[in-house]
Amino acid sequence: MLITTTSNIEGKRITKYLGLANGEAIIGSNLIKDFFATVRDVAGGRSGAYEQALREAKSIAMKEMIEQAQRLGANAVIGVDLDYQTIGNNGGLLMVSANGTAVVIE
Repeated sequence: MLITTTSNIEGKRITKYLGLANGEAIIGSNLIKDFFATVRDVAGGRSGAYEQALREAKSIAMKEMIEQAQRLGANAVIGVDLDYQTIGNNGGLLMVSANGTAVVIE
């Protein structure tokens, strides 16, 4: 499955637009991660726990988007956009959504 953030693929012809493909992931952060992230933020370091959670959420969202595109009969997804936000009480949940247009290319 070819995935791109652009609206076309150089050297390929889009023969069919199949519609929107999307995936979401919501991951909670626990108190220990929050504590160590706060300590690192104060000390000026990077928060490896949050970076890992972000990578995991992105991976899940992309996988769901690709699976949905495959169910539609696509062999590529164009115009992919990743959105990140915190939700819930005090931003305790991280949400990542992946959206794109499922297409058939030749």
